[in-house]
Amino acid sequence: MDNVTPLGGDVYEIDTRMAGYSGITAGYLILGDRPCLVETGTSTSAPVVRDALASLGVGPDDLATVVVTHIHLDHAGGVGDIAGFYPSAEIVVHEKGARHLADPARLMASAKMVWGDKLDTLFGTLAPTDAARIRALGDVGTVDLGNGRALSSHYSPGHAKHHVGLLDSLTGDLYVGDAAGVYLPETGDLRPASPPPDFDLEVALRSIELFGALGPQRLLFSHYGPVDDVPATLERSAEELRVWVDLTKQARAEGLDLDHAVAMVRDRTRERYAALQTDTATAERFELLSGAQSNVGGIMHWLDRSGT
Repeated sequence: MDNVTPLGGDVYEIDTRMAGYSGITAGYLILGDRPCLVETGTSTSAPVVRDALASLGVGPDDLATVVVTHIHLDHAGGVGDIAGFYPSAEIVVHEKGARHLADPARLMASAKMVWGDKLDTLFGTLAPTDAARIRALGDVGTVDLGNGRALSSHYSPGHAKHHVGLLDSLTGDLYVGDAAGVYLPETGDLRPASPPPDFDLEVALRSIELFGALGPQRLLFSHYGPVDDVPATLERSAEELRVWVDLTKQARAEGLDLDHAVAMVRDRTRERYAALQTDTATAERFELLSGAQSNVGGIMHWLDRSGT
């Protein structure tokens, strides 16, 4: 299938075709002894993911585990649907996100407030998952991939309080979710992901530091794809966060409201990203991946909360 890319080590990148776009959200299939799907994508992407798994020989009774890095709808909105397609699969999530997968009502209401009429188009509806099938991870945990291979889970908040990074013992791949930001492979751009309500700069920087200390061989971004140059990429992740926070602080000090702060930060960061100098479609996709409104809003919320 044209939305499946082999990455080596029995790992396959799946373009979940979020909202019909290519290159927005990736899921990853680890096709070992106990097949494991990392990230489901949105609810509306679930049939796309199912077809991709079928093309790789994974049928309804073959998938052992579904793991999500966190419960935001672009990563976990399809969990309920995927759980229905694969009745034998265990669903693994950090303990701070588990209850929302079992009862998504609050999560969906919150998403509706943020996204309004765009919610259905972008994400669809997260269906509930039987609580008995959900395994809640503590700050560290393990997912058995079979034949001695495992994913180790590492609590990595800052982007979201229910976020984990996942390290593959065989390949050294680290699934970074959104904790290292958003990567655009066509241009090599990296931009932060600092949405409300959980963003916290110091916590986010500690998570990036933790990722470096784990010594991964490769970073697998949910948005989007594999990156081999690990130290430089993590350094850039931290730098991007600091730049956006410093500029948002300036805007706040000048008494700008959110809309004017977003405009200022967008303007002053524009030169950092090749994607914004290229065609309109690439620029629009980059903004959907890492929206200035969401990023600045999250930083403002953190500044207000922390009294910084």
